[in-house]
Amino acid sequence: MRERDAIIAHVCASLLVGIGIGVYVASRAPRRPRAGDARAAAAPARASVARMNASSGGEFGDVGILGAIGNTPLARVSSLSELTGCDIYVKCEFLNPGGSVKDRVALRVVKEALREGALVRGGIVTEGSAGSTGVSLAMVCKALGLECFVAMPDDAALEKATLVRAFGATVERVRPVSIAHREHFVNVARRKANDAVAKRGKGFGYFADQFENLANFRAHYESTGDEICKSFGNTLDAFVCACGTGGTLAGIAARLREENSACKIFLADPQGSGLFNRVTRGVMYTKEEAEGKRLKNPFDTVTEGVGINRMTENFKILLNTPGMISGAVKVSDPEAVAMSRFVAMHDGLFIGSSSAVNLVSAVRVAQFLGPGHKICTIACDSGLRHMSKFWNDDYLAAHDLTPRDVAERTSLAFLDDDVSVTPAMC
Repeated sequence: MRERDAIIAHVCASLLVGIGIGVYVASRAPRRPRAGDARAAAAPARASVARMNASSGGEFGDVGILGAIGNTPLARVSSLSELTGCDIYVKCEFLNPGGSVKDRVALRVVKEALREGALVRGGIVTEGSAGSTGVSLAMVCKALGLECFVAMPDDAALEKATLVRAFGATVERVRPVSIAHREHFVNVARRKANDAVAKRGKGFGYFADQFENLANFRAHYESTGDEICKSFGNTLDAFVCACGTGGTLAGIAARLREENSACKIFLADPQGSGLFNRVTRGVMYTKEEAEGKRLKNPFDTVTEGVGINRMTENFKILLNTPGMISGAVKVSDPEAVAMSRFVAMHDGLFIGSSSAVNLVSAVRVAQFLGPGHKICTIACDSGLRHMSKFWNDDYLAAHDLTPRDVAERTSLAFLDDDVSVTPAMC
């Protein structure tokens, strides 16, 4: 097992070097604007753009590896575009230097904490992460001379823990439990930061808190959303994305609708998550939670990093802004697995599980809107981060998820029947 870990770490670390070219402009903003008001939450980001456009260079030496975060390319997914009659695009976030969309969040969270004095040089940043945030934080922290601790559920793909360790950060893998449990990975990370503060003083321990920290929203409003606006102008018809923390969808949605109020926003949601029901029915509930049917792991899905059964401060921005979300799409695990194989085979696009959920939903939105529309989504990370589970056919077979036949390029028959967009109630 150690030999395999070493091989994975070597391959993944090599692939990360030099990927992506871009400039991320630093900003200064209060950490906690009023949740529920997209314009209020975005105001610090708008002001920071104006300040930094008149400035020269970043406060934290972003000409290094951190300067490569952002400005990722857009790619038209030819096969899906031809089959739907719409232009379906992915924002290639796997080309960030840390390999995922979470690079933007990690950079913003750490910079805001340093500016506000909540974090000092030599301190430790902690986070609970089942997805890619831990990897991105490890990279950003090491580039800025900080320590990093990541708590992960022990059923998350092994590659993620291996990558965090490759950056010299510490990983603690814990069993999956409810967020209310003391040993939930988020609570473990919070205690680690509190312990560091108790021992060394203020600023020497900082809990990144990606779910509730609105720096997450601001990162995507200011960078990802702004880049998409510059690419499409006012011609984009719809944006669709899955949520874990909610920061990606909330930030991008706020910026897109500020630019073009006609752009429709849709939620993509995997099985086991309650966000679909919250958006379409007004209640945070899934059928798996019915008495006698609750799963051992509430997130009993092969997808990682998206789907949740609680409200976060970032997601509340979407819910509390009238008319922000037009609808939602529920995506099954078999569909996500099949979609990943389809675009790899026919488009040369090698994606992870959350990206596959996004592409399934982009197709549903295209079918819902009809031919002739432009739809954008996020390719969050590559399949390299999912080789031991989502891209492991033996693992999938053991969970009754043998991939469907996707050899035929001219058909979307690998998707479930009679599934469409459900209009939002919020």
